[in-house]
Amino acid sequence: MSAPVRPSNLPDPSIEPSSGWHCTHMFYSLDRQVLSQLTKEQQRSGAEELEQILCPQADHATLRMQSFIVSGHKADFGMLMFDTDPLKIDAVHQRLLASTLGPALKAVYSFVSFTEISEYVPSPEQYAERLKLGGEDTESPAFAAKVAAYEKRLPMMNRQRLTPELPDWPSMCFYPMNKSRVVGANWFTTPYSARNSMMAEHAQSGMAFAGRATQVITVSVGVDDWEWGVTLWARNPDYLKDIVYKMRFDEASAKYGEFGQFFVGYVADGKRIAEHCCIGA
Repeated sequence: MSAPVRPSNLPDPSIEPSSGWHCTHMFYSLDRQVLSQLTKEQQRSGAEELEQILCPQADHATLRMQSFIVSGHKADFGMLMFDTDPLKIDAVHQRLLASTLGPALKAVYSFVSFTEISEYVPSPEQYAERLKLGGEDTESPAFAAKVAAYEKRLPMMNRQRLTPELPDWPSMCFYPMNKSRVVGANWFTTPYSARNSMMAEHAQSGMAFAGRATQVITVSVGVDDWEWGVTLWARNPDYLKDIVYKMRFDEASAKYGEFGQFFVGYVADGKRIAEHCCIGA
């Protein structure tokens, strides 16, 4: 029996993605009974540690890091972190657990994923074909200008997908999602051309909110219980409601979307979180 052929030109073993970043969402609740057992001095010290640990400019900080107050009972606050090194991300979580407030902190939810460029992001040629199918005159200056503009901004858009800059808008939400596999609505047996068309409609709905809401989609297939994570930011919480509602009517969502629990938050640094949660008050 012959030995299996070993593939050649394999990449070196690594925990860093070949493109893009690791991403982790962490959500925490405070155990008030444990917190009450800490002295006021310990709580104030813990609040200072919290501010330092959540600081995006700290030496231990990940490439992108944002903290936020969570509205409702699901959590008290959360963190969103991106980095090439997943252990650097987890180290921030471990710092929190090892801090003075650590015994009073309970991690109530986490979501592990990667940034990606979706297979449904059109190339300039595919974008031109969409314009043509939409009735654009391929010989017109307007058609050429639209294709040229798309080709110019595509690298910037893909860079934002893989290595996102996080907006400083005040309102945000996160939710995980799957694509359905039920009989009659199985995303994974639907032809690519149909899926691509539905995702183009979905993207068009999102673009209608440019300047009011923005998103980062991360993929979690193989690394978490859900397949994708959606993080939305908005200039006003109204836009979170509006964009999610509008996109629910797109076929990709209405027929094929399955959604987990939603976490709604408001961007805040560690000091503001401690004040809001009455730590050391």
